[in-house]
Amino acid sequence: MDNNEKNLNFSISGMTCASCVRIVEKNLKKTEGVKYVSVNLATEKAFVIADNSVNYETLEKAVKNAGYEMKREAPTSDIIEQRFKNDRKNMIFSLSLTIPLMILMIFHMSGIMIPFFKWIELFTGGAVIFISGRKTLKGAGIALTHFHTNMDTLVSMGALSAWITTIFSILGFDILSFGSLSAMLIAFHLTGRYIESRLKFKASKDIRSLLELQSKEANIIDGNEIIKIPSENLKTGNKIIVRTGEKIPADGFIYEGTGFIDESMITGEPIPVGKNNGDEVIGGTVLNSGVLKIEVTGTGEDSFLSQMIKLIEEAQSSKVPIQAFADRITLYFIPVVFFLALGGALLWYFNYENMQPFLQYFSDIFPWVNYSSGALSNAVFVFVASIVIACPCALGLATPMALVAGSGVAAKKGLIIKNGESIQTAKDIDVVIFDKTGTITEGKPKVTETSLSKELILVAGALEKNSIHPIAKSVYEYSKDTGEIPEIKETEEIPGKGIKGILNNDSYFLGKPFDYDLYKDKTEKGYTVIEMRKNDEIMGFISISDPIKPDSAEAVSKLKSQKIKTVMITGDNALTAKAVSEKTGIEDFIAGVKPEDKVKYVRDYQIKGHKVAMIGDGINDAAALKSADIGIAIGTGTDLAIESADIIIVKGELSRVNDAIEISGITFKKIRQNLFWAFFYNIIAIPLALSGLLHPAIAEIAMTFSSINVVLNSSAINRYFNKK
Repeated sequence: MDNNEKNLNFSISGMTCASCVRIVEKNLKKTEGVKYVSVNLATEKAFVIADNSVNYETLEKAVKNAGYEMKREAPTSDIIEQRFKNDRKNMIFSLSLTIPLMILMIFHMSGIMIPFFKWIELFTGGAVIFISGRKTLKGAGIALTHFHTNMDTLVSMGALSAWITTIFSILGFDILSFGSLSAMLIAFHLTGRYIESRLKFKASKDIRSLLELQSKEANIIDGNEIIKIPSENLKTGNKIIVRTGEKIPADGFIYEGTGFIDESMITGEPIPVGKNNGDEVIGGTVLNSGVLKIEVTGTGEDSFLSQMIKLIEEAQSSKVPIQAFADRITLYFIPVVFFLALGGALLWYFNYENMQPFLQYFSDIFPWVNYSSGALSNAVFVFVASIVIACPCALGLATPMALVAGSGVAAKKGLIIKNGESIQTAKDIDVVIFDKTGTITEGKPKVTETSLSKELILVAGALEKNSIHPIAKSVYEYSKDTGEIPEIKETEEIPGKGIKGILNNDSYFLGKPFDYDLYKDKTEKGYTVIEMRKNDEIMGFISISDPIKPDSAEAVSKLKSQKIKTVMITGDNALTAKAVSEKTGIEDFIAGVKPEDKVKYVRDYQIKGHKVAMIGDGINDAAALKSADIGIAIGTGTDLAIESADIIIVKGELSRVNDAIEISGITFKKIRQNLFWAFFYNIIAIPLALSGLLHPAIAEIAMTFSSINVVLNSSAINRYFNKK
């Protein structure tokens, strides 16, 4: 996005299938200023990138024109629970009428005459359709009045067609009564809708649980008093106190106290983290022990947790490239199926006598095939079965349900997968390029040794004062304890080299040495050495140690076990780079690289046919992260790096790289499986329905279980990682 664009997230209610999603997206895309739209059926969420001129009111109008309802807020737990209760009530009501009707139908078909059976079918079927199925009829009506079709259209059309045959039969027309079938179609549809919504709710609970992590109240320090206020009323700069066992209500930093904080909801790690004065804390985490006084730095939408939730929701609403294929099919699917069903019914009606032997042959195999039902009855039978079996619900859920499950698992492990495209690409990654400082190492370097005088150390601090590089910060922090730092003029940071400035008419430079061989004993230990020069004369050095992250070697080992090549790229010297690569097990390293050249090395591997993941944390990594097939940012790094990446490791543990690649790979595998079975089911079932061999009730059951299979298969992502 550029500065003239903004992201807009909101909820849409009333959608039932991929066709609904398509029509909503189409209407939103027609809105002037909208550049990108993605709607997720599983989460009922929409994600829009638009010009600053576009507002929620404009988008709401577009959604309403499509026949659906838009809300800025996600459904609350109470609303979701109420939906379950309504779905369950409708299901129970429909089944309580349909099951006895099915039993009577079986007796009636076996030759036992049930008095007034057609009237029973008429009133029972009508009650099921117009009472428990009223939402389905409403959904179909909304679609038709807005000149499109959806799953509710097909189910309603099938049920009403079957129910009307009972009316015609009572009036004396030569047609079999399918009134029982009308009740069965609605009952099975509502049962499937309930099971599906329940499974969808479970699949997305990891994201909703993040919302529930936020503390409802905060203890604010007001002079000598402590006042309890709602957390939503906190403001930046407020000072709060948090005691053992309490949730931290907002982002901030500790200005007094020490304690151990459970950050498992961010990192996925159960071990509490020790925190001291000056350390940052995240709202929603739990203080296991200690008492902390915290100054608030982020609340509401600016808080880390809110930003994390927003990114995950955007990822869930994004599209995987493979989904474009399914979208193109569903665009024409329902209209084509309707005309196939109508054409098939007419073909059977006008050629019934010629095709009757075909039905007679299969009547011994399929007991529901009635070869003597008559032309009109058989035509209705084929029409109802064909439109019911072809409901594209499974196709619509195939991708979004897998994305919901995958992003939910990622969230629990402290990962944010920002877009759907990375899900499809990750499985092909065969080269991972690491930045060194802040990625492989802690990014918290400390001065270990220096040959500079006290006066020159203060000059070094003055030079590094305004730089955001981790090494610069360590030098500045070290110099602050030495004395008063002077004001230096005309400072200029030279990317990949160092920084220079003027003090008392003398030119000072602090950065890469002329000759690293002078400091070989230090660089071989993995230390970074920077050299100070005054008017181009070497004045001394500062040796800096940046500890390697505890899990770096493990992360590299796991990647190598997956036959993924590991490469480290750094602006540091070759000796330091070699020492770090040997300690971590990285196969290759490229040292002395300027920030602008990192993109070149990424592209060199891509030109050779490799799929490259780049992992970094700094401003100088942003271009390389964007150029790589997948950019992975360390969440403790700069905002620009995070903005440029496809995947974010929230707390910076390098071992999460393996999790990110594995989650992405398995999620894409489930998407492919879902799409395959959804297509395969339709390829087999539609010809059977058109041939008159598939009973409409069996068609409805098969359609329902096809959708449930997609949800269950997607939920397997969660089960897989829970077992690990």
